[in-house]
Amino acid sequence: AQNKRPNILFIFTDDQSHRTVSAYEDSRQWINTPNIDRLAEEGIRFKHAFAGPWCAPSRAMFLAGKHLHGIQGLDFEDYPRIKQTEAFRMWPEVFRENGYTTAVIGKWHLASDYRHGQVWDHSIIWERLGGEKSGDYFRNQKLRFDGGDFTPVGGHSTDNYTNYAVDFVKRDHDQPWMLWLCYDAVHAPFTPADRHKKAYDGAGPIPVPEDIYPPRPTKPTYMQNYSMFDPGPDGEPVDERQQLPLSKLVQKYNAGVLSIDEGVERLLNTLKATGQLDNTIIAFSSDQGIAMGHHGMEIKVAPYDDNIRVPFIVRLPDGTSAGRVVDHPVNVIDLVPTFFDYAGIELPWKMHGDNIRPLLEDSVLTWDRPLIQENFSRSFGPQTDRGVTLKDPAKGLPNQNVDWWVFSRYGKYKYIQTLVEDEIEELYDIESDPHELTNLALDPKYTPTLVRMRAQMKAELKRMDAGFLANLPEPKRLP
Repeated sequence: AQNKRPNILFIFTDDQSHRTVSAYEDSRQWINTPNIDRLAEEGIRFKHAFAGPWCAPSRAMFLAGKHLHGIQGLDFEDYPRIKQTEAFRMWPEVFRENGYTTAVIGKWHLASDYRHGQVWDHSIIWERLGGEKSGDYFRNQKLRFDGGDFTPVGGHSTDNYTNYAVDFVKRDHDQPWMLWLCYDAVHAPFTPADRHKKAYDGAGPIPVPEDIYPPRPTKPTYMQNYSMFDPGPDGEPVDERQQLPLSKLVQKYNAGVLSIDEGVERLLNTLKATGQLDNTIIAFSSDQGIAMGHHGMEIKVAPYDDNIRVPFIVRLPDGTSAGRVVDHPVNVIDLVPTFFDYAGIELPWKMHGDNIRPLLEDSVLTWDRPLIQENFSRSFGPQTDRGVTLKDPAKGLPNQNVDWWVFSRYGKYKYIQTLVEDEIEELYDIESDPHELTNLALDPKYTPTLVRMRAQMKAELKRMDAGFLANLPEPKRLP
């Protein structure tokens, strides 16, 4: 009876924007990801999806099933070394207690105590400490195998993680399994596998985002003069971090996705060859996207879709709803209660994600839950209760010079509150203004919509027991 419960394969990439997947309408015409597209053709694709504001918090959110304000037991004060207490609970441990074999492969980016043997039956992780200790992105990594010490490996990390995942899938499994496969691609420096280095050379067109250069007078103060690009000798914007022209940056970034796409093909083929494809839920998403010149940025962290929107595809074992496209916004933490439902396991604690099984199986006509997203830099749980950006340069806060924020998305509108006293609010119509250039909060005729979205966000935060709700700063009131 246990073997009738589905296996779960969650492919979780790094900094992968929805724009990098050719199945998405926002991808450029020269991008080609046929195997991720196959997942969308055989599954359900969500147009508007999010995970978290940046890498480590997104992983913590998924493992806890909660937004940042509800996560206990993590301390990022000595980042990238992350302290952890027993209060930080990871739901795969509950799957393990209920007869699942649990595995994690790839980038970890949380506390060194990842609890092999307690949460994970099988683990191959890159701890992401950098330098001599663990190596860097893509090459010369030192991995920890099943709780062991740092072990040097060669090759390209994306290919390595795929190899290890294929080996796990091929095992003789006498009980259902759950594998969290965490690619470190396509994180900066966006290094492709050697075979893909020239894959997109000369590809285009690559339009320059309209607001790549400041000023941006209708955005919050921290955004008004934000700039990570300068005009190059020929006028093309040049990225200050990698010193690449925008076109080369975008080509390199997308080339790094190609080995992920090949990995998806190998995993699908392995599942089919081993007779497990028809009993495996496959989910594909990322910890966040990344801007490519949008709003002057080459980072995530900011609250705009171009910075953090991700691909989100779920393939059900029996082909239910294959080829469907869902407009309703979702979050990666919605996968957690959904996985529990399909596995027939009771939720062990209150989670913030919504069970999206009705959306996957097309059994609901409406979905009235707004989507909430938060950024608290390196703070979690009670540390967020102050509700106002912690400005402490000694702790590197706010992260990437982006103030704390919270946003709510419902229907076509998105409401953003920057958690700074006397700061303007933001309201965008995502359908007509997908790049969030026109702040409707400054237009009096949208005041009723602004008030409604603000109230809806507060109601959802109250439902999720957000302590910072009591200390939200008062926004600037316009004439």
